[in-house]
Amino acid sequence: MDLSVFQTVLLSLLILVVLFLPLTVHKVEENLEVFLFVCGLFAVTVSKVWSGHLIVTALEDPLKITIAVLVAGLLFRTFNRHLQKLTQTAVKTLGLRITLFLIVFILGLTASIITAIIAALILAEVSVMLPLERKGRIKLITFSCYAIGMGAILTSIGEPLGTVVISKLSGPPHNAGFFYLIQHLGWYVLGGVLFMAGMASSIREAPISHAPGAKAATGDDHSVKSIAVRAGKVYVFVMALTFLGDGLKPLAMKTITHLSASWLYWINMLSAVLDNATLAAIEVTPAIDDRTLTFLLMSLIISGGMLIPGNIPNIICASKLGIKSKEWVRAALGLGIILMIAYFFILTAVL
Repeated sequence: MDLSVFQTVLLSLLILVVLFLPLTVHKVEENLEVFLFVCGLFAVTVSKVWSGHLIVTALEDPLKITIAVLVAGLLFRTFNRHLQKLTQTAVKTLGLRITLFLIVFILGLTASIITAIIAALILAEVSVMLPLERKGRIKLITFSCYAIGMGAILTSIGEPLGTVVISKLSGPPHNAGFFYLIQHLGWYVLGGVLFMAGMASSIREAPISHAPGAKAATGDDHSVKSIAVRAGKVYVFVMALTFLGDGLKPLAMKTITHLSASWLYWINMLSAVLDNATLAAIEVTPAIDDRTLTFLLMSLIISGGMLIPGNIPNIICASKLGIKSKEWVRAALGLGIILMIAYFFILTAVL
């Protein structure tokens, strides 16, 4: 659809509101799911894209993730003691630094097979069992979510972004199959995952002698009510992003569809608040060349780690640990910008 100037201005202002209000208004930060839900409804209304199909999609899309969060929460509640012993044994045997490195590295590389959702659920559970202060634990979560976001794109089953890209490029001239993204992004992703694992191993935020996970295992955090509430918040969060993505889609189609690889790379920082699969669905066509594809995909997966709404693993872990928007920004935004700059120069040089 063609947007009027008024609609374009409103949607552009909405992006700024979504970016900055959670960082400046405490009430918004405390109720991020509801805030994004209202923003999503506003975006859909301004864009005039309301439809029965959209409503059904918004109701259905969060179901798989919500069920996974609910089932995993109940399973972890049952087997929490065993996982806790395994984590403690790893820390005693290998040391904390090597354990942190392996957690990030393994989850990052396996996310494309076990899916980003399962990797995030494991991360959220294991992180509370490590002898780290809150600041160090938040750093571990953000480093790991960057790694999971990178690794999950390598196959069509890791996360929706990979599914969308392979589906859209399955015909000529790309003929994308299961290993297509591994061939194009594998070395860049491996380098990123290794870097994140190294960052995690360097965490020095006053390690404590005992992990708080021991108390959490028997506390309210693992009660059925708490698990159900977390799953409900994730459902609302994902539904909100569905509405927000569809509501902002006309603006994205109007402004970014004909940009060069370099411009797309930086514009795709919108992935910090907008579903990266939605942006990929707009930008990726069979006519795209390999260079442009690599630029836009790397920018999408890096930007997705900058803010909580940028990626499903961020949402799951932030919900589990009660991480606020400001805390996430302090740990992840600066790192994401450095990564964006570094990868831009690397891709420009190599490609």
